[in-house]
Amino acid sequence: MSTNEQALFLPADEVVLTNVKRLGLMGGTFDPIHQGHLVTAEAVRTGFGLDKVVFVPSGQPPHKADRKVTPKERRFLMTELATVTNPYFEVSRVELDRTGFSYSADTVGFFRSQMEKDSELYFITGADAIMEIITWKKLDELFSQCTLIAATRPGFQEKSMVERLERQLKPEYLSKVIPIEVPAMAISSTDIRDRVALGRSIKYLLPESVELYIHKQELYIHG
Repeated sequence: MSTNEQALFLPADEVVLTNVKRLGLMGGTFDPIHQGHLVTAEAVRTGFGLDKVVFVPSGQPPHKADRKVTPKERRFLMTELATVTNPYFEVSRVELDRTGFSYSADTVGFFRSQMEKDSELYFITGADAIMEIITWKKLDELFSQCTLIAATRPGFQEKSMVERLERQLKPEYLSKVIPIEVPAMAISSTDIRDRVALGRSIKYLLPESVELYIHKQELYIHG
């Protein structure tokens, strides 16, 4: 990260969870963060009456070890830029500052340890990720501590997802996976990266501040 970037955003203090009874965690690589992530977080916040949604950029995502991921500090800054105008959104560095791979169960456990016992915790992610949940580490630990919200895009075959989860998960866990359709989830980080590499417009697919940052730092231009 350059000196100018450090001056713009100094490392944030960890999220304070005092008096937070219902918390949402939005996990993801955020490479880059886009309107789909933001619309999803706000839809879950309002739909489930959450006090706060914390965005958690992944440090070393194990499911993306086969591709190049933008340096974590740049992804952190884009997430800060995208969420700064919403008073209910915060960004955590917990996975960025952790050594080794970033596992959802460890992150959920960290936030659960900071909350009161009667509080509720919701882990928000995409339905495509949920479809691969059988490969996730520490599933029993994860489900014992939170409810999973699976954001789907229009046209997504929710029935197929449910049937697949019925084959993979314990019956008591199925009720802890809640799908929610979000039209903006048709936007994808992969498409945005491809558009930049091809010199195509990404305007309105993500916040203007993030768009300007991508262009200024010349991210994704080499695919």
